[in-house]
Amino acid sequence: MTSPFSRPALVCNSQSGSHDEAILEAIEAVCREQGAPLAATFALPDDAIPDADALSRREIDLLIVWTGDGTINAAARGAAGWDGAILPLPGGTLNLLSKSLHGDRDAPDILADALRGTGRRAAIPTIRSKDGEAFITIVAGPATRWAEVRETMRQDGLIEASRAAPEALDAMMNAPGVRIAGQDRDWPAIILTPTPHGIRADGIVAEGSGDVLRHGLAWLGGDFRDGPTEALETGELIILEGEAPISLEYDGELKETESPARFALGTSAVDFVATA
Repeated sequence: MTSPFSRPALVCNSQSGSHDEAILEAIEAVCREQGAPLAATFALPDDAIPDADALSRREIDLLIVWTGDGTINAAARGAAGWDGAILPLPGGTLNLLSKSLHGDRDAPDILADALRGTGRRAAIPTIRSKDGEAFITIVAGPATRWAEVRETMRQDGLIEASRAAPEALDAMMNAPGVRIAGQDRDWPAIILTPTPHGIRADGIVAEGSGDVLRHGLAWLGGDFRDGPTEALETGELIILEGEAPISLEYDGELKETESPARFALGTSAVDFVATA
C-alpha cells in the first residue's frame, strides 16, 4: 500500500526528560520502512517549531510531533492554514492528545499505522478564548496548583514536590473557587473538554479527605481527570467566574486570566491524524 504521506517532518525535544534516542531511531526507521523517510527534523530547543510557511516551503505533508501536550499545542497553532496534517505521538508527561487520538500505544506503532494509511485525517474540536486555543482540555481554578507540584516532582524529585504539596492542598481547599456564570456553586476547579457536541464542563469534587487524596494522586500520577468530578454543563460557550483572577492549565501550560472568562467551541485550523 502506498503511504498517503511522502515528506514527513519530525518535531522533538532533545532536552526533554522523556526524550529517548532508541525511540527516535525507531521513528526514523519506521519512516524509511514505509517509503517516507524524514524530510526534516526540528529538535527543540535549538530549532524553532516550524510554522505553516516553513512547512509549505519544504513541501512537508505530515508533521510528526513527538513531544508534550504544550508543544503539540504550539505546533498546531503555528501550522494553522497549512494543507498538511499533524500526527501527535506520546513524548511528554501526560500525552493526553495522543491518547485521545491513538489510545495508549507506543510512538513507532502509531506512526506505522499513519504512514500505512490506516488512520483518519480531520480537524478536531478545540476551545478558544482571549488567552489562546486548547486542543485537549482546560482546567480552571485554584486546584491547578497541583500542576506545579507535578512539574516540581518531574524536574526536582519527590522530596521537593512534597514541600510544594501543602500549598497546593491549601489552595484546593481554601482559595476562592470558580463557577459557571449563572450558577451558585463554586468548585476547586472546572475541567473544560472540547467535544463535537460542545464544551463539556465538569466540576472537581473535593468534599472530604478521600476526594482530596484521589485528586492529588490523579494530578501527580498523570491524568488529573481521574479524580472525582461532577458533570455540570455542555454548550458552545462556557463563561467562568470567580472572586479572584482564574488560574488555568491550558493543554499542560499554566496561565492566568481575569474573571469573567469566556470559552467558545472552535475547530482546529489544521488537520490531525487519528489511528484509534
